[in-house]
Amino acid sequence: MRKALIIGGGPAGLTAAYELLKSGQSLAPSERFEVIVLEESDLLGGISRTVEYHGNRMDMGGHRFFSKDPKVNEWWRSMLPLQGKPAYDDIMLNRTPTLVPGGPDPQKTDRVMLNRNRVSRIYYNRKFFDYPISLKWETFKNMGLAATIQAGFSYLGSVLHKRREDSLEDFYINRFGRKLYSMFFEKYTENLWGRSPKEIAPDWGAQRAKGLSVMTIVLDMFRKRFSHKQGGHVETSLIEEFSYPKLGPGQLWDVTGEEIEKLGGKILRGCRVVRFRKENGHITSLTYEKAGQEYEMEGDIFISSMPLKDLVGGMNEVPEREAAIAKGLPYRDYMTLGVLVPKLNLENKTKIKTISNIVPDDWIYVHDRTVSMGRFQIYNNWSPYMVKDLEHTVWIGLEYFCAEGDWMWNMTEQEFSDFAVKEMVQMGLIDSTDVVMDTHMERVKKAYPAYFDTYKDIDVLRSYLDTIDNLYCVGRNGQHRYNNIDHSMVTSFETVKNILNNVRERDNIWNVNTEKEYLESTS
Repeated sequence: MRKALIIGGGPAGLTAAYELLKSGQSLAPSERFEVIVLEESDLLGGISRTVEYHGNRMDMGGHRFFSKDPKVNEWWRSMLPLQGKPAYDDIMLNRTPTLVPGGPDPQKTDRVMLNRNRVSRIYYNRKFFDYPISLKWETFKNMGLAATIQAGFSYLGSVLHKRREDSLEDFYINRFGRKLYSMFFEKYTENLWGRSPKEIAPDWGAQRAKGLSVMTIVLDMFRKRFSHKQGGHVETSLIEEFSYPKLGPGQLWDVTGEEIEKLGGKILRGCRVVRFRKENGHITSLTYEKAGQEYEMEGDIFISSMPLKDLVGGMNEVPEREAAIAKGLPYRDYMTLGVLVPKLNLENKTKIKTISNIVPDDWIYVHDRTVSMGRFQIYNNWSPYMVKDLEHTVWIGLEYFCAEGDWMWNMTEQEFSDFAVKEMVQMGLIDSTDVVMDTHMERVKKAYPAYFDTYKDIDVLRSYLDTIDNLYCVGRNGQHRYNNIDHSMVTSFETVKNILNNVRERDNIWNVNTEKEYLESTS
């Protein structure tokens, strides 16, 4: 039996573990795998974990479960079947979501995936704008006549004079014009990465805004109008509904962990992998720390979803150039503050009904140059089961992007709470800090692999890693690519396929999520 050691208990690592064990059931006993997952924290899911605090649950970063890949959708539903009965808020609001005949009742069981409305907007100048920007009267009214005219001419200029795309700024201006870029992309991007978009490679735009532009928005508007008038169905370019685990994204990975253990796999928590022993292009063992002690473990196959910087930094005999590229790879870290309040000052002017008539957004992008906040989530809208007292409280997550060791990262929980709540008052979300009922802080290291500094030489590093015959790099940090959950999972699908078929090449694994089309499009 071959031993597969999997570093990281996030979506990519757990998917690889489950797929290896599941496929092994059809193999001869000698060809099956002993699978061991080593996870640094005590929770599964990586950045997709769910944190519970005083009966309220927090989603680290906000995770919509949507994929164009049928295998991914089938996989999710095998773990958490889609709801067959209305959820609590559906019942209270007398609405009927998309239901699956025979599916589980979320009022009676936890192992269920909900169908939720996709509502995300931009908060700019204390006004709401659709995300992506829509071309409707409310948008123009909120922008004002002068800004609307400027945006129109600016966009026409970008159509007539395309910029060479050497930076993320070029990428956005080509698709939206300089005026809309300055209003709705520039500041948010600076908050997210801590860098001007001029300094960031356009790859991030290609990853996260595939096919999105003013032209896409115009076409989408006409498609919807045409479909409505004809009473038919046409292709929709932006999703309006997504799936979501009843108890948050971490629930999916907790269930997956249980299934892995049922199949005979092992999950070792609180184990931080720190070193690898490599001989002649072949890894023989890894060393991990647990409770202050170091342990060495030998293996035949190594599947890594740990950050490339740490993976290569823990290897022996790495060439100087490749070691320098890995050491210089940048990341952005993440801090969030859960805030419990009786209500928000934001008025629900939409036609979407909600409990207590709060705004219906899942998350809201903050484009306010006077604050550091990047986004905030409204957990009530993700799932009614995320909030302990749904009728009388609003549970939100204020999201900040930072760098490990900087002024924000080094704040105490009380300092961070005071800072973030004051920004809520400044933005008009609440009237006073006195209305806050409770807060809770969470930090996530290396949440976002960044596209600057030595990233430009990532292909050199990738080529070197491909010379190690029993190493496979999967997932967001494992490939230093801003993957969504489904793409991270597909890297593991491809990895397991290669292992089972003794395929030496890695191109199919690295090439996941490199196509140039919009991430959240569907038919």
